[in-house]
Amino acid sequence: MDFLNALVALSNFVLIPAIAYGSQLALGALGVTLIYGILRFSNFAHGDTMAFGAMITVLVTWWMQSHGIHLGPLPTALLALPFGVLGCMALVLVTDRAVYRFYREQKAKPVILVIVSMGVMFIMNGLVRFIIGPNDQNFADGTRFLISARDFKKMTGLDEGLAIKSTQALTVVVAVICVALLFWFLNRTRTGKSMRAYSDNEDLALLSGINPERVVMYTWLIVAALATTAGVLYGLDKSFKPFVYFQLLLPIFASAIVGGLGSPLGAIAGGFVIAFSEVTVTYAWKKVLGYLAPEGMSPDGLLQLLSTDYKFAVSFVILLIVLLFKPTGLFKGKAV
Repeated sequence: MDFLNALVALSNFVLIPAIAYGSQLALGALGVTLIYGILRFSNFAHGDTMAFGAMITVLVTWWMQSHGIHLGPLPTALLALPFGVLGCMALVLVTDRAVYRFYREQKAKPVILVIVSMGVMFIMNGLVRFIIGPNDQNFADGTRFLISARDFKKMTGLDEGLAIKSTQALTVVVAVICVALLFWFLNRTRTGKSMRAYSDNEDLALLSGINPERVVMYTWLIVAALATTAGVLYGLDKSFKPFVYFQLLLPIFASAIVGGLGSPLGAIAGGFVIAFSEVTVTYAWKKVLGYLAPEGMSPDGLLQLLSTDYKFAVSFVILLIVLLFKPTGLFKGKAV
């Protein structure tokens, strides 16, 4: 029984949160890796792009809630998500036309585009905070738990209860659907094949008659959809706070680089590597080891390697190690 209690505690505080968090990072990292692989620069404004799309979704969700529109046990944000995606698509297309297009035409070096994206990042961050405010915003509704700890204890008779939040289950399901649709689009559609060809060899793709502006447009549209979805799922699972999305830029970039920058499959794998690393290192293992340790030998301390306040430091350390020893990442993306 103690082993089962330890397994439940591990699932409750490490496995399930890490899987949900990893799904959110994977969607964010996919956007980063698409921009790097196709547009050939690292977009530092990606975190605030997520925040903008999520902000539109939050505002529309509040409007729907005030008019009695809801989805019953599911979050109303799912109904508002398409509006957030459309708003984010409009933002990135306007930004590309007003800012990035000029530097593409000038054949600017990638480092110039990186610096430009940092300027765009600060503008987006200020815009989001000006519109919705800098504080935590709660927009989640519907059923809170798929299974509660109390019900689990009654069903199993264990001392430890397993709680699965509805938002965690929803995150995994939506992430799987988004990834499946993305890979189908890239591998099965003519536009997706054009994007892959443009990424592999720009000159050869242009000689083949591929329209570069169309490839750029579709890339931004896909990135906007992924960013908004990731931002909304993160906001539902935790809460929406604009500055948090700025901080998420580090684990998202770490996920993309660990997996292999430019590799969609690597972005997904990197997201879960970073998520499990952060959750594992910052979890207090006293409860789990207390079940497994022999009687009378339970640990006294929390057995926590790092405080949760330093979880982003884990991403930073992993990022440094990968850049030093394997810059192409796990799936051999483009060297950083």
